Amino acid sequence: MTARSHTPTATGAHTLPGRPWRGSGAGPALHRTSILELAPLPGAIPCARLHAVHVLHEWGLRELADDAALVVSELITNAADASIVLPDRPPIALRLLASETSLVIEVWDQSPLDLEPREAGTDDECGRGLTVVAALSDRWGWERTGYRRKVVWAVLALLHL
Repeated sequence: MTARSHTPTATGAHTLPGRPWRGSGAGPALHRTSILELAPLPGAIPCARLHAVHVLHEWGLRELADDAALVVSELITNAADASIVLPDRPPIALRLLASETSLVIEVWDQSPLDLEPREAGTDDECGRGLTVVAALSDRWGWERTGYRRKVVWAVLALLHL
């Protein structure tokens, strides 16, 4: 398990198109970043959830911790499920990005398969994760950044600064 956290810094825009961290070009934005890399095992889900909650408390964003914990749990579960079946079991990663206005939760995996949202039946025990993510976030999405590189992200608006 590898974790990195950065204190507030001024930086330029992130580069992936269509994502919420694209800057206006008017100047640097204040943000915080935390990255956690995990093996795609069942224990990754509670580790990522606890990491997110602790980081948000440290950043003074306690009001987002409950919703963020659920979003992280659902996205990490999907990433772990997609990666654990791969022969080399590549790591998955959680990245938290906080600006003055929002928290972006990103989960990265190396599965060559695209994300396939589906409707869960009333008796299904799984399949509702992305519905939960959509309900708790202001917006969410996913994109392929390479053949074996995918990011799923969700944006939660900050309630206060």
